[in-house]
Amino acid sequence: MLPCCRWLQPLIVLLSSALLTWGQNCPASCLCPDPHTVDCSGQGLTRLPVSIPLDVRRLLLSDNWIPKIPSDFLVLYSDLVYLDLRNNSLSCIEPGTLSTSSRLVFLDLGCNNLTEIAAGTFGESRSLIKLRLGNNPYLTTVNENAFLGLTSLRELELERNALSGLQVAALSQLPSLRVVRLEGNPWVCNCNFSNLFAWLRDNSDKLPTGVDGMECSLPVDGRRVALSQLSVDSFRECQLTLTLTDYLIIIFSGISVSVAAILASFFLASTVHCFQRWSKANKSDEEDSDD
Repeated sequence: MLPCCRWLQPLIVLLSSALLTWGQNCPASCLCPDPHTVDCSGQGLTRLPVSIPLDVRRLLLSDNWIPKIPSDFLVLYSDLVYLDLRNNSLSCIEPGTLSTSSRLVFLDLGCNNLTEIAAGTFGESRSLIKLRLGNNPYLTTVNENAFLGLTSLRELELERNALSGLQVAALSQLPSLRVVRLEGNPWVCNCNFSNLFAWLRDNSDKLPTGVDGMECSLPVDGRRVALSQLSVDSFRECQLTLTLTDYLIIIFSGISVSVAAILASFFLASTVHCFQRWSKANKSDEEDSDD
């Protein structure tokens, strides 16, 4: 053997061994283009694959039929930074499922069957930078604390869902937010939408197409209008409109005041009555003393 090839032999053996081990650790029906990437896209999976390497960093699971993520699935994958679950059959994400991935930077849950984003869904994934939740046709509710703790989130996609309204608090809790996509939702221009409209006008630079790319339906006749045709004055009547919460607060305050007045009156009457009895008793004692 040529001297120049002798030192190559151990290297070739080492690489062959590494490649063999690498291939053995790759889940069935998946590809592993590098030691830290598992690509199971488009394999018709109806559940998450088994035998995923513990040191995986990029996990690609798009274009399958996966209906659920086990709540403890990500406990062991502490190195995971990129998770793609786009175009599956996910209907819900249990709160806390994703909070164990402290290094997760990219998460794609678009094109699924999600119906609600509950409070605590993402725990406090402080490293998460991009979150895709668009194209979920049954997504009607986003809790105002759904994104609480996502202090590094820069891009949020909520386009083409079934949202008719959204609490401003859900967006104002994202201090690093730079891009938000909200177009393609069936927004309703009622008084509940007025706060979101004001936020959108003040943060139009964060919308890829500005407010020009968004529409809402009028509550009277359902006619769709572009948000660019509306102004703050369009919601002026809402400033004089009391919501159900306002009515409940007024009723509760009235009841509280009434109860307090009754208790005060009872206490005052009892005090006067006791004073009168005490006065009569003192008067009787004085008369007995004079006798």
